[in-house]
Amino acid sequence: MTKPSLFRDRILPILTVILAILVIWHLCVISLNAPFVRDQAARAKETISFAQLVERTFVQERPVLPAPHQIAVELWDTTVNKAVTSKRSLVYHAWITLSATLAGFAMGTVLGIVLAIGIVHNRAMDRSLMPWVIASQTIPILAIAPMIIVVLNAIGISGIMPKALISTYLSFFPIVVGMVKGLRSPDTIFIDLMHTYNASPAQTFWKLRWPASIPYLFTSLKVAIAISLVGAIVGELPTGAVAGLGARLLSGSYYGQTIQIWAALFMAAGLAAVLVSIVGLAHTSVLRRMGMKP
Repeated sequence: MTKPSLFRDRILPILTVILAILVIWHLCVISLNAPFVRDQAARAKETISFAQLVERTFVQERPVLPAPHQIAVELWDTTVNKAVTSKRSLVYHAWITLSATLAGFAMGTVLGIVLAIGIVHNRAMDRSLMPWVIASQTIPILAIAPMIIVVLNAIGISGIMPKALISTYLSFFPIVVGMVKGLRSPDTIFIDLMHTYNASPAQTFWKLRWPASIPYLFTSLKVAIAISLVGAIVGELPTGAVAGLGARLLSGSYYGQTIQIWAALFMAAGLAAVLVSIVGLAHTSVLRRMGMKP
């Protein structure tokens, strides 16, 4: 049997995919930015070679599609070279968005778990509430976000709370679905055994249903934390916010700063990856403490 290799089995496939993405990206940069270069050359009545054309597509100030190195330079400049308290720092804007994300994620987690417990233990809630929970996710968040913000502003609630509620609206759904499945995952034979031992509903919940639902809960939390970030960013868009990653996307689109837009997108993606990784580490740690295989 061939000995497993970390580089061959894990690192090499990832590097291959990254290389393919970079090659396609660079080709798209040339293709999308070339018309502007040709137009500039025609206006200046200048004849340029293909090599010059390619070179200029990678150094445009406001390209249609920024080159990877342009985004990397912008990320470095707005994270390392700027003070974290500066409104030009992506760290500052990421923190504003992260605050709303964590608040919405916490509320969505509590709401999702409470609803799931009610749905599992109450047949009326199962039949009446679960369809509404599912139907709530058919409403586009871009349509409901402005209404939430307008209503809350009308009653004097502003700042982080409207964005957090939008994150809650998005994040509670996967937790409800995951927890319902998790709480119902114990086999009937184990539930009958608890009844044989004359266990109360509370004992059955804490000693059987809750431990069985933990893997499902953490899987749902990974989805919920990522979608909470999306909700926080979406919540910043209709408010004309001046701080947050959504605000960076707005200001970039207003002034045609595509490099700024892509840098904010990469920052959001990196933040989501970190948040999901933290939940994944917590997942592994909790399962190990419970004696389960991660």
